[in-house]
Amino acid sequence: AGLGEFRIRDLNDEINKLLREKGHWEFRIKELGGPDYARIGPKMLDHEGKEVPGNRGYKYFGAAKDLPGVRELFEKEPLPPPRKTRAELMKAIDAEYYGYRDEDDGILEPLEQEHEKKVIAEAVEKWKMEREARLARGEEEEEEEENIYAVNDDESDQEGGKDREGEEGQPKFIAHVPVPSQQEIEEALVRRKKMELLQKYASETLMAQSEEAKTLLGL
Repeated sequence: AGLGEFRIRDLNDEINKLLREKGHWEFRIKELGGPDYARIGPKMLDHEGKEVPGNRGYKYFGAAKDLPGVRELFEKEPLPPPRKTRAELMKAIDAEYYGYRDEDDGILEPLEQEHEKKVIAEAVEKWKMEREARLARGEEEEEEEENIYAVNDDESDQEGGKDREGEEGQPKFIAHVPVPSQQEIEEALVRRKKMELLQKYASETLMAQSEEAKTLLGL
């Protein structure tokens, strides 16, 4: 690089000129019946032991490869990463992907509780301001304000799935789906047993009739 950019380009051009002349001589020798040096001759290697790349017959040597605009010719674009298949993507999906383990770290729940308290306080403050505004306008206050925190029995029954205390103090669970009674289970088992016996004896009867028919026909 100490020779200067223009001097390096001139030297590189001179080398390529000599190479073209060499190629003409090799072609002429082949025409005259001599060996094909272009095919059997040694290849030109760079200082790293690699064959010197070229662009339409023009080659760059030594410091000429580091000239502005030349280095980019030797740099290969990186291959794009291979696309993952759908099966490979599904392997990384677990319960955490769907948000089922968001509360395991103990960070989200306190934040939700804090936000809930803030929202409740804002709602109560808004209710108080509206109540004072009604009283200031001379409107009569309702005899019984609706308790927004009260839980009705009907609503509680519809929610289901929550623990309740039974007669003996044991927790009582409300199922989300209809659960058959003990009598219905016993009746279903009896019907199933009848069907099994019917299929068993019906198949035995058919086999006996088939054997009898074969005997009569002499088969």
